[in-house]
Amino acid sequence: MKVDYSEVRRLLRLGSAGALGTQSASVAGYPFTSSLPYALDGACRPVFLISGLAEHTRNLRADPRASLLVLEGEGGRLDQARVTLLGRVLPVMPEEDVQARYLRYRPEAAGYLALGDFRFFRMEPEKARFIGGFGRMGWVDACPPPWQPDTRTEAGLVDALGRLAPSGTSVLGLDFEGLDVRICGVFRRIALSPPGPEPDRLLELAADALSRALAAPPDPGVPYA
Repeated sequence: MKVDYSEVRRLLRLGSAGALGTQSASVAGYPFTSSLPYALDGACRPVFLISGLAEHTRNLRADPRASLLVLEGEGGRLDQARVTLLGRVLPVMPEEDVQARYLRYRPEAAGYLALGDFRFFRMEPEKARFIGGFGRMGWVDACPPPWQPDTRTEAGLVDALGRLAPSGTSVLGLDFEGLDVRICGVFRRIALSPPGPEPDRLLELAADALSRALAAPPDPGVPYA
């Protein structure tokens, strides 16, 4: 089956945590798996904030090759959509806008940053194994989104949308395929159709999509609209 990487991006954007597989530095030859939260940067690359004391941090410093398993929803059913992302996870010094984006998605991370021992790492995806259900699976090379506003432009668009949003709604991030919001504490991914081709048009499409989503919110159990 031919897999489109847009399916991988969609699933990654719906997720907030995954199983990170690293090469064990303590027990040679064995994989080491840990549960880890993540947020995506504008290029849809997973960004992690991890402690220098963590076993997976030690493993990554010895060998940055890793995998990240992300499931759609909960339950672990065999017909459940999932993706295993392969790539190198390397330490990064994020720009101010990149860090601000991470904290919009994971505000609890501010406390970890204050401890001084936590550092940002980012996965550079190379390949993905996507499973969309029985008979829908395949490998696909990782590729960046065809278009994405730079972090400063995105921050400006997020601020503009935030001024339009009612109380209880936080705008987290925006890309050409959709926007992420938190409504009364519940994460929602709102798709843009058609995708936004440029910043001015992107703001118009996102504002319209947000307005329609707030006017007729779907079942809170469905995180993608």
